[in-house]
Amino acid sequence: MGELLRIEHLSVTFSMYRDIFSRVESKGIEDLSISLYSGEILAIVGASGSGKSLLAHAIMDLLPYNAIVRGDFYYQGEYVDGKRLERLRGTELSLIPQSITYLDPTMKVGKQVIQEQFEMDQCKSIFAKLDLAEHVISLYPFQLSGGMARRVLVSTALISNASVIVADEPTPGMSVTDAVETLQMLRQIANEGKGCILITHDLDLAIEVADRVAVMYDGRIIDIVPASNFKRGVLTHPYTNALYRALPQNDFKSYTADEVESFLRKGGNQHVGSE
Repeated sequence: MGELLRIEHLSVTFSMYRDIFSRVESKGIEDLSISLYSGEILAIVGASGSGKSLLAHAIMDLLPYNAIVRGDFYYQGEYVDGKRLERLRGTELSLIPQSITYLDPTMKVGKQVIQEQFEMDQCKSIFAKLDLAEHVISLYPFQLSGGMARRVLVSTALISNASVIVADEPTPGMSVTDAVETLQMLRQIANEGKGCILITHDLDLAIEVADRVAVMYDGRIIDIVPASNFKRGVLTHPYTNALYRALPQNDFKSYTADEVESFLRKGGNQHVGSE
């Protein structure tokens, strides 16, 4: 597998005014390094607030003006600066955003999906795969259900034919069937030699569709393991193991903040599992 995307020592902080005279910096991501390979789905999992969506927006260069970004990006082995990243966005790199507010409420769905470089037939084909009726093309976002709106967002990434798709929580609001079918489409795209970063809080879904699972906590990647390790019970990092044991079909066990910190101390700041 060739390396599609590599991120080295990424840190994201936000500069904010504490009062009228002084600023403070708030940490979002700290010294994060990760790679995505062709043909794979890399799932990023973790609790709310761990920095998953922030990572997605950093990759796409969609952070707010007060964000301070440090680190290096490489696409297909070549260094990517801010200007080149902007050119790659929407062509080689495509985002499935978490919030349906990314859809322009004043523009019909079809125009938002098709844009200039795509044909109507391509849009109809993608909609059919996502179980969206053809007439949805002529609707406005406010006329869609939550699940339909999310599938429209998925279609904007699928139609782009990008080599790297960053899917930020693409399935909430969908039925189980629709969610599974959407992830299967991402799987099919990866099987064609592209890559997908799947950001999700749903560890169950991640295990089923991903090749590798990276665990985030407090803005850091603390573990990366093959998805198959979960089913085999080969989880060496205590926090990853605790996260898995908290699933309903396992022990359904919750942990206190002190226990979580203990797991992190035992596992270290960043540990790459047996890949």
